[in-house]
Amino acid sequence: MSAPPAVSFGEAFRFWLKLGFISFGGPTGQIAIMHQELVERRRWISERRFLHALNYCMVLPGPEAQQLATYIGWLMHRARGGIVAGVLFVLPSLFMLVALSWIYVAFGSMPAVAGVLYGIKPAVTAIVVFAAWRIGSRALRSAPLWAIAAAAFLAIFALDVPFPAIVIGAGVLGYLGSRIAPDKFRQGGGHGGAAKGYGPAIIDDGTPTPEHARFTWGRFARVLAIGLGIWGLAMGALVAHGGWESALAQMAWFFTKAALLTFGGAYAVLPYVYQGAVEHYGWLTGLQMIDGLALGETTPGPLIMVVAFVGFVGGWTKALFGPDALFVAGAAAATVVTFFTFLPSFVFILLGGPLVETTHGELRFTAPLTAITAAVVGVILNLALFFAWHVLWPAGAGGRFDWISALIGIAAGVALFRFRAGIIPVILASGAVGLALRLAGATAA
Repeated sequence: MSAPPAVSFGEAFRFWLKLGFISFGGPTGQIAIMHQELVERRRWISERRFLHALNYCMVLPGPEAQQLATYIGWLMHRARGGIVAGVLFVLPSLFMLVALSWIYVAFGSMPAVAGVLYGIKPAVTAIVVFAAWRIGSRALRSAPLWAIAAAAFLAIFALDVPFPAIVIGAGVLGYLGSRIAPDKFRQGGGHGGAAKGYGPAIIDDGTPTPEHARFTWGRFARVLAIGLGIWGLAMGALVAHGGWESALAQMAWFFTKAALLTFGGAYAVLPYVYQGAVEHYGWLTGLQMIDGLALGETTPGPLIMVVAFVGFVGGWTKALFGPDALFVAGAAAATVVTFFTFLPSFVFILLGGPLVETTHGELRFTAPLTAITAAVVGVILNLALFFAWHVLWPAGAGGRFDWISALIGIAAGVALFRFRAGIIPVILASGAVGLALRLAGATAA
């Protein structure tokens, strides 16, 4: 069997566009889709090279599936290929979330829409618990890692410690632990090695590294300068338009920081986004944050795209361009937030890719990263408790317990844990139940 013919940029463009519309299922499902299409079916890249790129993306902050698409696009068609692959991975989701966010803020009080959201909220709580269990079952492999997870939970739940401080503290503990008890902080490879061959690939195990993917300090400096320059120009334009204290400039700065802290996926950074967007800036409420996560779960692309919802609601609420241009304000804020959230991911790939391509051996996860992943479990559990509190006691501690929401949440949890149901079917079913109950008058208005 011979390798497939070289792939043109146009053919690759069409595939990345298609991927942007079908990339449901979170990072696991998105990576599985890319493996099936690029490794098994099209044979654009060998499994070993695919896993090599994935291992690098796993140690980076940011959405690993989107970064993997960027990496493969860059490896095949230079920087333009990586940029196209990464942009098309998130662009359909941005358009969909802008539309859904508009429907939410403009028509969310309508009985039908309110009913669907009523059913989805407890399902989202179950989904976050499931995410904590799924990550914890892989990450907490020793007593010290369990202790770090517990400490992270107490730090954010009882002491309101900022998420960046928890990440830094966990990293320091991991570094110290690797010196004292290295076996306790050694993370097993979650993706394994190449299980079987699918025939020769365009980028095969023995394919020489293309010239554009070879590391040079000159190329490294140019990429870094361009990345920082783009960020600086965009930030400067926002500051020049409205000043440093303007909502758009503050969104850009806040989500730049968030982009550098997304170790462990979107669920891990959501508490940090909540602390900033809800508690500090007041761009949206806690209940709106839950609704946004529900909408993010139902669209393709990375779950971190929920930040587009945060931006839209913030832009709409703050009426950035006046009361007659609310949609424009929301769409502009969603676009700004998305740009500054994903820009670092492109820089990481274009900057570090040539270093990764200097060897095709599997990358090792460092002990600090292992400890950070353990801390993420505790942070996500805190997020689940926050959601449960607001869903089950919607009027606060002195209000009634919403037993209908509790039953929907339990049913969603059983579907996820016991029957391994997909996230989207669980959300759709819960939304349908909520709609039926609201129309039947079984829930509070």
